[in-house]
Amino acid sequence: MQAFRTALRRNGRDFATEVGVSHRMLVKWETGGENIIPRPGNQAALDTMLATAGPEVQERFAALITERAAADQDARAEQLLRREGQHTKSPVDGKLMVPVEEGIYLSGPGNKPTWIEAYLIDVYPTTNADYARFVRATKYRAPQHWPNGKCPDSIIDHPVVWVTWHDAAAYAKWAGKALPTSQQWEKAARGTKGRTYPWGDAPTAAKCNVLDSEIGRTTPVSRYQSGVSPYGVFDMCGNTWEWCATETTHRRQELKGSAFTSPFTRAAPSLLNDADVTMSDNDTGFRCVSAARKGSALPSPVPSPTDQSGARRSLVTRGWAGLARPREEIYPGRGPAVSIPKSVVSGGCHHASGGDQIASRGRQHALGT
Repeated sequence: MQAFRTALRRNGRDFATEVGVSHRMLVKWETGGENIIPRPGNQAALDTMLATAGPEVQERFAALITERAAADQDARAEQLLRREGQHTKSPVDGKLMVPVEEGIYLSGPGNKPTWIEAYLIDVYPTTNADYARFVRATKYRAPQHWPNGKCPDSIIDHPVVWVTWHDAAAYAKWAGKALPTSQQWEKAARGTKGRTYPWGDAPTAAKCNVLDSEIGRTTPVSRYQSGVSPYGVFDMCGNTWEWCATETTHRRQELKGSAFTSPFTRAAPSLLNDADVTMSDNDTGFRCVSAARKGSALPSPVPSPTDQSGARRSLVTRGWAGLARPREEIYPGRGPAVSIPKSVVSGGCHHASGGDQIASRGRQHALGT
């Protein structure tokens, strides 16, 4: 409630008058937080106020809700920002993939027009659950942060880490896919028009898991609903660096995306970074791509959250009541939604190998630190 009033830039008495309640009732609402459910008439007034507010108000409100979700490590507000796209399930590893159409996009810090073929890219980074299936099927070595070679349940939906480029390439080969080139990765992150960040040009650190977020560990790959790319791809800023197929120099491959260990200033998808192929760390993972099926229709990028008045409106129509409801999370590649406790969603897990300690061995960041 307070977030909406702040977005409108109204004082308490004026806001209460517009909603049709006393100032004392408004104070009770704001103090009660998500435990307060307005009466239908008051909820209708709130819905109308947001629906008729200008886009700047709606954008401020969405930003405030997202920032609160990030600050509280509470994914329920983020869930309301979820948008659905056209997905394909990969036949081997079962991961959801989204198509990216052929054509020109603006590449690199200089936004150079670049043409690439159509392809499919994983909606989410490769998770520990995905990698566990690969390990079971191939007897490949498990990552070092899995106790006794077993993935802890608390991080099954987190991106797999402590994998070298060779490990990532081995998984991709098993799955019948490939690691993305840096150009494929960047287009899926920025769209065709050269967005600075997946969600747009606004430098909003609350939309991703970076050092500024002060979470200090990986988060579930579906956590940041408001930070998805124009194609609906998650975690293209923050959480973990991702290996690419593009070689920079002998035995060094590009990395994209930044991580929970990196400051937000290094999160832009256009920036360059690389590492030795033998490097592994607690903040480095990957995702895969595959060739687009011939004859299939490829959709255009979906609008950003700030272009979707319906999505913003749902935050109010479902907001104060909806945020108090139990949250359901989908573990990518594991079938139907299942209810999980908040401790799993926001608590994560400290890696057995040292977790939050940063070990940037072999990695040379382009911006330098």
